[in-house]
Amino acid sequence: MGSRPRLVIIGAGIVGCALADELTGRGWTDVTVVDQGPLFATGGSSSHAPGLVFQTNPSKTMTEFASYTVRKYTRLRLAGRPCFDQVGGLEVATTPERWTDLHRKAGWAESWGVEGELVDTDRCLELWPMLDRRLVLGGFHVPSDGLAAALRSAEAQAGRAAERGARLLARHTVVGVEQRGGRVTGVAVETGDAKYRVIPADVVVCAAGFWGPSVGKMAGLTVPLLPLAHQYAKSGPLAVPEGPILRHQDRDLYFRGHGDRVGIGSYAHRPMPVGQHEIGPKGTVMPSVQAFTEKDFEPSWRDAVELLPALGESTCTDGINGIFSFTPDGFPLIGEAPELDGFWLAEAVWVTHSAGVAKAVAELLVDGCSSFDLHECELSRFEKVQLAPAFVEERGRRNFVEVYDVIHPLQPMESPRPMRTSPFYQRQTELGAAFLEAAGWERPHWFEANVPALEELIRRRGSDGEVPEAAAEPLVGLARRGEWARRYWSPVAAAESYLTREKVALYDMTPLKRIEVRGPGAVSFLQHLTTNNVDKKPGSVTYALLLDARGGVRSDLTVARLAEDRFQVGANGNLDLDWLTRHAPRDVRVRDITPGTCCVGVWGPLARELVQPLTDMDLSHAGFRYFTCKEGYVGHVPVIAMRVSYVGELGWELYTTADLGLKLWDTLWATGLPIAGGRAAFNSLRLEKGYRLWGVDMTPEHNPYEAGLAFAVRDDKDFLGRDALSADITRKLVPLLSAEVVMGKEPVRHAGRTVGYVTSAAYGHTIERPIAYAWLPIELTTPGTHVDISYFGRQVPAEVAAEPLFDPKMEKIRR
Repeated sequence: MGSRPRLVIIGAGIVGCALADELTGRGWTDVTVVDQGPLFATGGSSSHAPGLVFQTNPSKTMTEFASYTVRKYTRLRLAGRPCFDQVGGLEVATTPERWTDLHRKAGWAESWGVEGELVDTDRCLELWPMLDRRLVLGGFHVPSDGLAAALRSAEAQAGRAAERGARLLARHTVVGVEQRGGRVTGVAVETGDAKYRVIPADVVVCAAGFWGPSVGKMAGLTVPLLPLAHQYAKSGPLAVPEGPILRHQDRDLYFRGHGDRVGIGSYAHRPMPVGQHEIGPKGTVMPSVQAFTEKDFEPSWRDAVELLPALGESTCTDGINGIFSFTPDGFPLIGEAPELDGFWLAEAVWVTHSAGVAKAVAELLVDGCSSFDLHECELSRFEKVQLAPAFVEERGRRNFVEVYDVIHPLQPMESPRPMRTSPFYQRQTELGAAFLEAAGWERPHWFEANVPALEELIRRRGSDGEVPEAAAEPLVGLARRGEWARRYWSPVAAAESYLTREKVALYDMTPLKRIEVRGPGAVSFLQHLTTNNVDKKPGSVTYALLLDARGGVRSDLTVARLAEDRFQVGANGNLDLDWLTRHAPRDVRVRDITPGTCCVGVWGPLARELVQPLTDMDLSHAGFRYFTCKEGYVGHVPVIAMRVSYVGELGWELYTTADLGLKLWDTLWATGLPIAGGRAAFNSLRLEKGYRLWGVDMTPEHNPYEAGLAFAVRDDKDFLGRDALSADITRKLVPLLSAEVVMGKEPVRHAGRTVGYVTSAAYGHTIERPIAYAWLPIELTTPGTHVDISYFGRQVPAEVAAEPLFDPKMEKIRR
C-alpha cells in the first residue's frame, strides 16, 4: 500500500472535511472526499447544527476533543471571516442538585485543563441579563467555549486540504463499498447525471453521520448509531445582548444568540428516532431536517420563557426537528472495521468534537496510534449483544433523554436488563444482590444477606463500651462519605471486605473477558505482543501488558499457559479481543471463550481450608505456587484453577464451563465457610493492595513505568511498543490517603496550583482510611507529601502514601 495510500472519505460534513485537512497536513495527499449533497451544506447534521462548543465533559478524552476543536477553529478563517466565535459558555443551576453538580463539573474542567469558574447569581446576570434572577442559584462559566460556524469551518478545512491535493466531489452518492479478500478496494458512486463508477481506494473512512448505518451495511458492518430528531427554534426579534452560549440543563434546554433573536434547543421532548428510510431523499437541500412538531416544543417554550422572561414578548419561529446521531453509550465510533481491513469509521461525532476526532483518526491512520486515549470511543468496544438493533435503539433513546441529566458515575441504565448473567445469578439474587451493570453483565456490588454479618462486626467492635455507631465508624467510614459517595454503595461492603480478609469470600469474576489463544505460533505471538515473558512451562501464569506503538498501556492481562500451544488470556474487554485478533498470524487461533465459561474467585485466609477437601489437586503452597495454574476437579466439577488474587489474599480463581457454574458455586457454598462478596468490597480491597484498573487508573496515555508496572516489562525481549519506552518519567500514579471518600476524576492541588487528578477512589475498610489513586508530577510523589483534592468545590486534605497500603511483603497471598 505504501506510505501514502489512496484514501476516500465518505461525507463532506465538518468531520469529513476536518479529516481531509488533518490527513493532508500529514502528507497523505491522495485523498478524495465524496458526498451525495452539494458542498458544503451537504444536508447532514453539519448543515443545521447550532455549533455550540461546551468543552467540559466527565470524559477526559471528550474534553480534549472539544478543546482541540476550539483551538483549531479559533485560528481558522474563511474569506477573512472567523470560523469560531469565542463568546464563552455559561451553565446555570436552578436547583440545589444542579448547583452541586456544577461544582463537580468545575472539578472536571480543572482536572482536564479547561479554565472555568463557578459564578454567583450576579455574575450570571452580567453574562446573560435576560435571566430571571429569582431562578438562578449560580453558574459555571468557561470563557473559551463558544460557537463554531460548522459550514464555514468545513469549507475552510476542505480548502486547505484541496490546496494540498485533495479532491472534493459533490453529488456523488455512495452505492457500494468494493472489497476483495477481506480488504477494501474502492467506493462505488453514482453521480448527479446517473453515471456509475468506482473510485479505487486503499483506505475508506465513513464520516457519513446519521447515514453511517447505511454505508456500514454496504461494507458488511453494523454501525451502532441511532439517528434522533432534536428540536431547535428561534425567537422573534428582541433586544438580545451579546453573551455566552447558555445551558439550562434543569429543563433540558440550551440557548445561543442569532443577532436579534435567541436560538433555543431542547432535549425535553420525547425521543424521535428516525429510520434510515425516513431520512430525506438524496439530493434534497436539507435531508437532516424534519418538520417541526410544535406540540412537542410547547413545554420547552414555556420553560424558556420562565428562565428568560423577555422571550414572552416574542413568539417561537423557524423551528426544526434536526437529526443528530446517538450511540448506546454516548461516545463516538472510531476505528477500523473488525472484518474489513482498510474500512474505518469516524461516526456519531458532533461539531463540538469534530476537529479532535479528525485529528485522532488521522493519527491512527498515519502513525498507528493516537495521542488521545480512545478506549471509550473505539468501534470494537461493543459486545455482539450490544449491536442488536433493539439494543442500539433503546439505549440511544435513553441517552437522548439523559443527555442533560445529573448522572452518578455508577448509575446504570435500567433497561434492557438483565442482558448477560453468570451461572451464579440465581444464587446471587437469593442472597439479595444489588446489581449494577457493565458491558451488559449484571454484577453484584453487595449482598443484603451480609447485613447480619455487618451488625455482628459492629457489636464486636463495640464490646469495649463504645456505642454501636462509634464502633461502626472506623469499619464503615460512613462519616467520611458525602451524599454522592453514599449512592450506589452500602455499608455492607465493609463486612464483605472484613470477612474476605479474615475468612473467605466468593467473588463472581465471570464478566471479565477470557480469550483462548492456541496454535503452533501461539507462544511467539504472545511474546511479541506482550511486555512480559510468557514463554514458561505449562502451568505458569504471567501478568503482562499490551502496548501501542508509542509505548502506551493498551491493556493489562493475565496469561495462563495451559499447554505448549494453548493459552488462556484474562483480558479487560472486547478491545483486547480485537487487538489480539488483528495481530494474530495464520498459525494462531484467537477465540472469545467468555460466554461458554464462568469464574469464581475464592479469596481469603480460609480459601485453602475451603477448597482442599473438595478437590483432587494439592493446594499446599509447595504444591501450588503463586501465579501458577492446574486443571482438576472441585467436587464433580472440572476446573482450571489459577492461584492469583486481586484482593491481596490467599486464593484461587476457579474456571469451568457455564453449564457447570451453578454446581461449582453450590459445591463451594455447601461447606458453610464462605460469604459472597461484591464489587464494592472488591474495589476497596484491590486499592488497598495497589492493583490497577485499566481504563481508569492507566490508559494508552501512560507508559508502564509511570503506572508503576515496571515489574511487568522484560527489556531483554522484543515486543510491540518496546522501542518507544523510556524509564525517564515526569509523572507517576500514586496512592493518597485522604480525609474523605471522593468519586474519581477530581483535580489534585499543591501549593495552590492544579498538579494532577484522581483515578480510582474508595474507603479502605482494612486500613480504615479513604484511598484515592492519582496522577502527580514525579517531584510530588514522595510519601508524606501533602496535597488537596478538590471535591465538589471543597479542598479535602490528602497525603501521598507508600504502596502497597496493605501487606507490603505479600505474606498473606503467598502463605
